[in-house]
Order: sequence, then C-alpha cells, then structure tokens
Amino acid sequence: MKFDDVLYEKDGRVAVLTLDDQKKLNALSPGIRQGLKEAFEEVEKDDDIKVTVITGAGRTFCAGADITGFDFSPAGAKAFLNDVFQALTIGENVSKPVIAAVNGLALGGGLELAISCDIRIASEKAKFGVPEINLGLLPGFAIVRLQQIIGMSKTKEMCMTGEPISAEEALRLNLVSKVVPSEKLMDEAMTMAGKIAEKPLLAILLAKSAVNRHIGGEEITYALDSMPFLFGTEDVREGVTAFLEKRKPVFKDR
Repeated sequence: MKFDDVLYEKDGRVAVLTLDDQKKLNALSPGIRQGLKEAFEEVEKDDDIKVTVITGAGRTFCAGADITGFDFSPAGAKAFLNDVFQALTIGENVSKPVIAAVNGLALGGGLELAISCDIRIASEKAKFGVPEINLGLLPGFAIVRLQQIIGMSKTKEMCMTGEPISAEEALRLNLVSKVVPSEKLMDEAMTMAGKIAEKPLLAILLAKSAVNRHIGGEEITYALDSMPFLFGTEDVREGVTAFLEKRKPVFKDR
C-alpha cells in the first residue's frame, strides 16, 4: 500500500513506513507530508498494529524540507511551518510507539522527524545535522526539542554551524540508541519492534505518554510564532536562491 510518497507495509503487528521520493532525497515534500499523515492515521485505527518503524528509501532517511517554490511572505511562511510541523511532530503525537531506522542522511526536517520518534537506531553511514543556518534560517522544531536530548551547548553548536555529526557521535550524545552496520539496520529495528509488540498494549501506550507528558507545550507555539519573521529577511532570500543555484551564499546580515 502507498500513501502519496510513503510506502506502508505490515509485518505481523508492526507497520513499516518508508519515505519514498528518492529524486528529492526523501525531502519533506507535500507528497511525503501528506503520506505520513495518512499512514499514521492508518496505524492509529488498525488494532492489529502495536509499533511503527519509519525509514527512508535508498541511501537517505530524509534530507529536510522541500524548499522549491518557497513563499517568503510572513503568511506563507506561517502556513508552511504549520504544515511541516504536523509532519515533524507526528512521531510524538501518535499514541503508539515509533522507531526511526535512520539509514542515511537525516538533515534539517529529517533529523527533526527522527527525534520525534520514540527510539532511534542508526546505520553506521547515517549523518545527522541541522543545516538551516546556511539558508539564513533556524530549525524550528529541533531548536526547542534537540537540547532536551543532547544538551544546550551541542544544540547551539549544531544550529549555529550547520555542520553534521556522524552516527557514532550521535550515539555518544544519546541522540540514537544503537548504531549498526547498514545491512543489519532493518533487522535490528524489526527485532526491537517485535520485542515491544509482544508487550501489553496499554502499558506500552502509558510508557510513551508518561515519558512524553512534558512536551508539546508553549515552546512549540513560540517556535511557530517566531520563526516566520526570518523568512522575510534578505539573507533568507539569498540563502535559498544560492542553494537552488548551487553556489555559496553572500549574506549581508539583514
């Protein structure tokens, strides 16, 4: 089964969702955002499913937002962020546990999608980063959630430099639970999903909701309200244009 650009498969009591827009490196295109919404709606209503595994097709987990056709107006930016945040936070907001099997690049929105999941397992080839600063932007979701996982200092470093980290460093920082050889990634994710699926559902749901009880509050609202102003700056226009033209941006700090 396929929901837009997201493949949906069932393996016993586990749903496997695969982001599948390889031409765009599985970026958070409208097709993937809508596909995630519909796929997780299916997960929630299917009583046979107890755990979800999400991964990417090809060599990339998710390369971030799809910035083609950017609307730089505040209203357009707000609408874009609201739509993207629904996809980024979906792992948190569904009641059943979600495991991210990060098979390659997880950049920007890709990293954010991964950190919204309950458990993250990485291929040894995975890389994690928030390169939005190179466009004159900041990661709206990661800037409020990533620090809760890896701490304030490293979060600021990643957001201010835009430089990615390796799977091994992600493990050291507790960003992921395990790092495994690429060819064993899905086996490891499915083994963990199977172990969870054997447990009583109500206890699983409570474990997730209890640990997540403090998230999704005022900090998310603040990010959604404050980020749109960046889209109206000259530096963002230059950053996005330079990215699409495959050149180095020339920022003017305005």
